[in-house]
Amino acid sequence: MSVLERGRATRLGARAGRRLSGWGRTTFSRARVVRASSHDEVVALLGEGERTRDGVLARGAGRSYGDAAQVAGGTVLDLTGLAETIEIDRERKLVRVDAGVTYAQLLARLIPAGLMIPVIPGTRHVTLGGAIASDVHGKNHPVDGSIAGLVEALTLVTPGGCVYELTAESGGELLATTIGGLGLTGVVTSATLRVESLAAPGWLVDTDRTDSLEQTLALMSRDEGHRYNVAWLDLLARGAQSGRAVVTRSRDAQPGELPSDGAPREDLSHASRLTIPPGFPGWVLQPLAIAAFNGLRWRAFPRHERGKPVRAEHHFFPLDGFGAWNRLYGAQGLFQYQFVVGDQHADVLIDAVRLLAARRVPVFLAVLKRLGEADGCPLSFPMPGWTLALDIPAGAAGARQTLDALDERVAQCGGRVYLTKDVRLRRDLLEAMYPELGRFHAARELVDPDGVMRSDLGQRLGLCGPLR
Repeated sequence: MSVLERGRATRLGARAGRRLSGWGRTTFSRARVVRASSHDEVVALLGEGERTRDGVLARGAGRSYGDAAQVAGGTVLDLTGLAETIEIDRERKLVRVDAGVTYAQLLARLIPAGLMIPVIPGTRHVTLGGAIASDVHGKNHPVDGSIAGLVEALTLVTPGGCVYELTAESGGELLATTIGGLGLTGVVTSATLRVESLAAPGWLVDTDRTDSLEQTLALMSRDEGHRYNVAWLDLLARGAQSGRAVVTRSRDAQPGELPSDGAPREDLSHASRLTIPPGFPGWVLQPLAIAAFNGLRWRAFPRHERGKPVRAEHHFFPLDGFGAWNRLYGAQGLFQYQFVVGDQHADVLIDAVRLLAARRVPVFLAVLKRLGEADGCPLSFPMPGWTLALDIPAGAAGARQTLDALDERVAQCGGRVYLTKDVRLRRDLLEAMYPELGRFHAARELVDPDGVMRSDLGQRLGLCGPLR
């Protein structure tokens, strides 16, 4: 039996018409879903023209918020079964992983070995393949950059079943276009990433409460030697208090700086302790109730606290304590809108907060970070400046129109929105936000001239050509 036939009979399990959406649960489409559990199965599927004629896209854990990991009427290649390999080279500080390995699985192996991956997104449930496709960043981007800087090599399968072994030295434009390329150059099946030594399994956190957005920006602008910096903003507070924040800045703990309390080894692979049930009614989360909760949460933090030791789960993944927390927003789902503007355009950030307040668009969660230098990948999101991520109920009155207005202001000042979270950006603003778009199209055309690799986002924004 051939690899393709064996895959059909066992693990591939194609299912026609499965309904898919992003984590925001705002836009759904149907596709055939094929589960692959080996590199050979991916090669076989992409080599079969009949199965790829309506478009193909790889999908990981489904944690991108918008429509980047779905393709209406096509074939979605589920890579969560491709997650067997985690090979650690401690001497060279490298780890080779299958694309379907999640951050939770990887960290569960790295931390006990005294190692750490320097770039970590806000949830441990993201797959490494998805992280590369989105060029993820963390709270330490000005110091450590995005995941692009960690990629030593990756294996890419393109339409026709062609296999490319791309390295940091020889990968050229195809590697740069694949990182942050939203899966539109092919399917990453494995990657080799740089890791670093972990001096101690914890982090020392400094916490400050601010009383206004201006105070928050001033504090976040100071360089006091912290590796990680993030602010949770209360955008439901009224008047001058809008934008008050809890700012947490932290650094890696060193040997002897953590309490030796005999605490058990941290297990990042455990399930969430509380899971939001299906059918949770969105009307439960009313702006007045969230505003009251935000006020209580803001007051619960100390005004100033220094050097509090925390472990990985609480330091990097506070929302992962709630399973399926996206259901809190009800059937209409949520927009997570994230944009970045340069330091010289901080006024755009301030104006965005004021516009949301003036139009009474409820922002239930807002996170502010600093970003550092761009990495040269044409569709990568980070650029030097301020980035603000907003969770907004998709059904909120005026939400779409307000975000449309913010898109235009962000584009006018040379900023951009994070495509892997987007579900509603207008195509005509894309080139202003991503001026190296031509590089992306040129590299993609070389490996996929027939436009096989595609997604709902790609078709909406013109990132993939017409199927030929």
